[in-house]
Amino acid sequence: MKELSSILRRSGASQTAARSAPRPVLKSPREIELMRAAGRIVRQVLEEVRRHVRPGVSTGELNVVAEELIRQAGGEPLFRGQETTATKFPFPAALCVSVNDEVVHGIPGPRALKEGDIVSVDCGVRLRGYCGDSAETFAVGRVHPDVRRLLDTTQASLHLAIERMRPGMYWSEVAGAIQQYVESAGFSVVREFVGHGIGSQMHEEPKVPNFTDRKQRQQDFLLQPGLVLAVEPMVNSRRREVECRDPSGWTQVTRDGGWSAHFEHTVAITESGNDVLTDGR
Repeated sequence: MKELSSILRRSGASQTAARSAPRPVLKSPREIELMRAAGRIVRQVLEEVRRHVRPGVSTGELNVVAEELIRQAGGEPLFRGQETTATKFPFPAALCVSVNDEVVHGIPGPRALKEGDIVSVDCGVRLRGYCGDSAETFAVGRVHPDVRRLLDTTQASLHLAIERMRPGMYWSEVAGAIQQYVESAGFSVVREFVGHGIGSQMHEEPKVPNFTDRKQRQQDFLLQPGLVLAVEPMVNSRRREVECRDPSGWTQVTRDGGWSAHFEHTVAITESGNDVLTDGR
């Protein structure tokens, strides 16, 4: 589940900026292993959901699969019960399931998937007090080549970010690489919703955008060992703007009707690089 950015325009990097930004809580090796255990359940859920994604299956059925797996593993659905000032009721499900032009925070229900759809599935789990969070966008049957390129580009942008994440870098360097890669492919990066620090709470400092601009200097941060981030590019096929037309205040959609893809991993910064905590290891 994505954190709504309170800083929607960012760029640059400096030690002065890093000192002025909110200070994240660094995690110990023990805490990182606890987060990996939660992330392992998240990965199991996403792999099982992948096996169930097909024409005719409802988004609510995918959520049932997730609820059962999380319960059996002794975990707690991280998203259920979350509230924001903009929503009418707490989030009611284990998964956020967003179809086609839905960007994030789709509520599972009776909607049946159709051949050619795409469905973004975001899963979070708390286990023994620590959290894991990951997302993937799945194709439903055969999709248009342009849609496949959207999925491939979004997933590749996440991999690109992970490849670059290492101690001593500023996040703006990584975010700039994500943005450049996505925009060079003709797509756009969502700015209203960003990644986040994660640990014993789902949303911790810092905020983790997938773009840069001139105002990011005020909130940029240094990557250092023990920092754990939920990194999650959200990419639109057309323009970047999103809006909420859902009376509940939850489901965000692209303003122009273009489709959107979303991939996410929970990643810890280590002394030598990084460690993906939601890859199932």
